[in-house]
Amino acid sequence: RLTLTAITLAAPAFAAETVNVELVGERGGAMEITLSQDSIVAGEVTFQVANMAMDTPHEMIVVKLDAAGQQFVVDPASEKVDEAAVNALGEVSGLKATETGELILTLEPGNYALICNLKGHVTAGMVVPFTVTAG
Repeated sequence: RLTLTAITLAAPAFAAETVNVELVGERGGAMEITLSQDSIVAGEVTFQVANMAMDTPHEMIVVKLDAAGQQFVVDPASEKVDEAAVNALGEVSGLKATETGELILTLEPGNYALICNLKGHVTAGMVVPFTVTAG
């Protein structure tokens, strides 16, 4: 058992992190994004994204925030966030119900949010904070 612990501690610190992302919720109801972890050390991260809905499409966009707790402005006409007005770094888009996707990014320390920017999804609750630490 001690040997296993020693091997685990000797693992490279630069190993890429994986965050499992579940997109949950159906049209007309509450929606959310759940994460296997909400904080990682800076570097390469793989987002494994799964749309858990039965009949609702979703997407996941990684947004670098100006400050922790930053609120998104949702346009009342489109019921979406203006992606040109935020620092969107990448996305897994067009996930039909039960589909999965992957996004690999190299992230610097800071405050981020993961959002689903399909019509009405941000206001239905599909925003989750995500933190990248210096290590």
